[in-house]
Amino acid sequence: MGGGGQPIDSTRTDARGGYTLTIRQPDSGAIYVVSSWHAGIAYFSEPIAPGRSPSRVRPLFVYDTSSTGPAVRVVRRLVTVAKQKRDGSRDVLELLELENPGAATRVARDTLVPTWAGALPPAAIQFRVGQGDVSPQVVTRRGDSVAVYGPLPPGERKQLSYTYVLAATVHRLSLPIDQPTGEVDLLLEDTAAVVTAGKLDSLGAEDIGGRRFARYRTPPLVAGAALAVGFTERRFAPESLTPFIVGIAGLVLAIGFVVALRRKPR
Repeated sequence: MGGGGQPIDSTRTDARGGYTLTIRQPDSGAIYVVSSWHAGIAYFSEPIAPGRSPSRVRPLFVYDTSSTGPAVRVVRRLVTVAKQKRDGSRDVLELLELENPGAATRVARDTLVPTWAGALPPAAIQFRVGQGDVSPQVVTRRGDSVAVYGPLPPGERKQLSYTYVLAATVHRLSLPIDQPTGEVDLLLEDTAAVVTAGKLDSLGAEDIGGRRFARYRTPPLVAGAALAVGFTERRFAPESLTPFIVGIAGLVLAIGFVVALRRKPR
């Protein structure tokens, strides 16, 4: 597929899985990807920039599908909490890295059993799914959980992102750990906030995008582990309680992705 998202060539693989595709009129400003369908699931190559010489792509693997198998793992969970807005509420971004340790692409069994699900803080309101490796179209909120119904292939980590808001009355954020989690990273714009956890590394404060955040990291957590953030309180002038719109969600999202991308994959 080319820059316009339309197929420009198609072919069948040979007995060894090899193939050749031709771009007859390459667009130097476009990015191309190779896709393949298997068992109703589309798989995509890494982006390819056109050149004068033939381009080679890494092998594109396809898998059978299964709704059962080893549990999908939460390898990493990044939680970014912005400072209070004038109305006292806080924007929160969560970025998760999910990994399917099985040998088949995990799919949802039905609408009751998703591909993966994880707990949300009960205080979370205005939940929205962000951009990532997992399409927002296959992610939904079910009560106090986020559920993924899209396929998760094995052998690669997929990023899931979502945002929510904490009301002005929330002074303590309890982050539910309902399944084993490789690590949790916290970015807190309220640098005086107190983090409670069984074990925690304080990584100091860092300026990101012109804003200052306190950073914390946990070791691997077991299901049921305690993790909470206690915020500092401030008093508001009556006029500051008037709701208004702040274009902060996109900035918080960008900050979270910057931190995530700066870390080298394991």
